[in-house]
Amino acid sequence: MLLLSVGALLPELLTVAFVSPLNLRSQAPAKIQYVDVTKASGVTYHQSNSATPSKYLIETMGGGVALFDYDNDGWVDIFFVNGAKLNQPQKDGEILDKSSPEFWNRLYHNNRNGSFTDVTERAGVRGTGYGMGVATGDYDGDGFVDLLVTMYGGGVLYRNNGDGTFSDATERARLKMEGWATSAGFFDYNRDGCLDLFVCRYMRWDFTTGSRFCGVEGPNGRAYCHPDEFKAIPNYLFRNNCDGTFSDDSGPSGIAASEGKALGVAFEDFDRDGLLDIYVANDSFPQFLFKNKGDGTFSESGLLAGVSYTEDGQTFAGMGTDFADLDDDGYPDIVTTALPFQYYAFFRNNSDGTFNYSSVTSDLAGFTRLLGGWGVRIFDYDNDGAKDLFIANSHVMDNISLSQPQVSYAQKLLLLKFSRGKFVNVSYESGDVFKESWPSRGAAFGDIDNDGDVDVVVTTLNGPAHILRNEGGSQNNWIGLDLHSSGGNRYGLGARITLTSASGRTQHTIASTAGSYQSANDRRAFIGLGQERGIQEIRIRWPEGPEQVLSNPPINQILAVEKDVRPAAQAIKSVSTR
Repeated sequence: MLLLSVGALLPELLTVAFVSPLNLRSQAPAKIQYVDVTKASGVTYHQSNSATPSKYLIETMGGGVALFDYDNDGWVDIFFVNGAKLNQPQKDGEILDKSSPEFWNRLYHNNRNGSFTDVTERAGVRGTGYGMGVATGDYDGDGFVDLLVTMYGGGVLYRNNGDGTFSDATERARLKMEGWATSAGFFDYNRDGCLDLFVCRYMRWDFTTGSRFCGVEGPNGRAYCHPDEFKAIPNYLFRNNCDGTFSDDSGPSGIAASEGKALGVAFEDFDRDGLLDIYVANDSFPQFLFKNKGDGTFSESGLLAGVSYTEDGQTFAGMGTDFADLDDDGYPDIVTTALPFQYYAFFRNNSDGTFNYSSVTSDLAGFTRLLGGWGVRIFDYDNDGAKDLFIANSHVMDNISLSQPQVSYAQKLLLLKFSRGKFVNVSYESGDVFKESWPSRGAAFGDIDNDGDVDVVVTTLNGPAHILRNEGGSQNNWIGLDLHSSGGNRYGLGARITLTSASGRTQHTIASTAGSYQSANDRRAFIGLGQERGIQEIRIRWPEGPEQVLSNPPINQILAVEKDVRPAAQAIKSVSTR
């Protein structure tokens, strides 16, 4: 690792120290391909859902995955969330057996050469219960990223011990969760410098009510019950006490006042008031947008903001979601997946506290009419300076073709470019993996090989994981930002990043691991620059409020940026490059 340190210098010298090299491209970039490198990677994980004739709904909803650097070696590792053995019939109160290796959660260490090693047993993260999702964040501020694993029955907080092992800290951290927990995410909603935790819950479901018959009479006609068969339930908000413990603020914050059927969650500041808001994807229920009021409370503002329903006032099966500035106008937009004939929702931010349902006008509706979506991410896959959309698809019911012959259970991945308000399907030109059909579920996004472009890990229900390496995305210029702070929020989750390129073009993103479906993404922010020769400046507004400016940083590198919010003329700027 090369460390560039500049201190107590005049502004003009400070600029010279960060002059980026010219990266002129003499040829047009070749097409970017996603290549399935799972076999070569050594990742042999297989999600086991323990399907039963009773068609318990939890059998079809699992499959979370996380990309995170658990040992601080600068390379992201992979964590998978697995199911457990279900009995037939399963009784409420019975222990869900996870003792067999086929049901273990799995942690794979990145060997830095394209391969991974299974370190699950040494790390102590085999897990308990029927797992669903995962969130990543350094909740205790010790510099090592921790894991929150959700499951039917609540969740487990794994504290990273910093020596390659994890400890169950759920009780010590005073986290008490019940019910069917799904997606979760760490973020600092009250700007006290410590990471708080939001946990989605799906519905009021148990094995007694969940064993009812749904579907059609006849051979193989039994189906998983629709969520309308079950009652809604509130989500959890846990406030970090900055001492290694949490307090359940679900009630005092107003979060518990809104009961839903939550499967996805993402954080952004939709109205640019400096406070992180919460978007929740609900299944066959109005979507939630919790506006942060800045006093420790939230107001559910989905209806007023225009994100609760489709343009014709209908609910839809919200599952995976991302909350990001797709068009780089400075205001974050929302994409949420759904089931066939509902269209995936694209809520475009109007920059006035409201959104416009733009699925039809953007052509997203046409591309997703026959699809069911799960893992999803807004990011720049080809580093051309414009954000794109990747979606992992599958129907929820394995026998859907009996009632809807035009719809398949296993479905293809979808890669869409976004330009001038329209989506364009580039899947078939982006690799053979887009020609395959999988029962996809979770998807995590990050740079596995540290080459500057974003790779993807996709899980499949009762099937293998797929490691999809981005080949060619780093042909264009790019920059990666790995934020570091000395406070409790050690990796600056929630920091707003504004980049101005050499030509004056501006891009916006935030540092976050949340989003997708029951999964956690690489904490580092990657920004494509296309053929830009450099960067004028990067402004980082840290979650606690102050802003830091980097002038003329080097490009085509991952920069480890230390938080420094003193005036620019006095600042000591330290930037590590990998």
